[in-house]
Amino acid sequence: MTTATIARVWRGRTRREIADEYEQYLKAEGTPRLLQNTLGFQLLREDLDTETWFATTSYWPDIESMTAFTKGNPTKMHHPKRDAEYLTEPPEGIAIHTILIDRHPSGRNERN
Repeated sequence: MTTATIARVWRGRTRREIADEYEQYLKAEGTPRLLQNTLGFQLLREDLDTETWFATTSYWPDIESMTAFTKGNPTKMHHPKRDAEYLTEPPEGIAIHTILIDRHPSGRNERN
């Protein structure tokens, strides 16, 4: 079993009134590439009064595999085509973290 040593974190925000629509769009358009190329990922959502934040954390075995995914630049963002319509402002970048401790519940699956 390959172990994740790198976590890649993306965050973006949208207007609260279109958050449900954007969530479905992210699931349909943003996550298939992650399913094919990562060891795993999480899609997170935080609803506030007037805006909603989304975050995606993807897990990678090493920086080389992430670099291959982004075609040379591990901090390069991949935006689905309609992100400009949904996002309040383009995210400034991707955060890349070295995983120091990896402790999580086993058997977690996708939730709807």
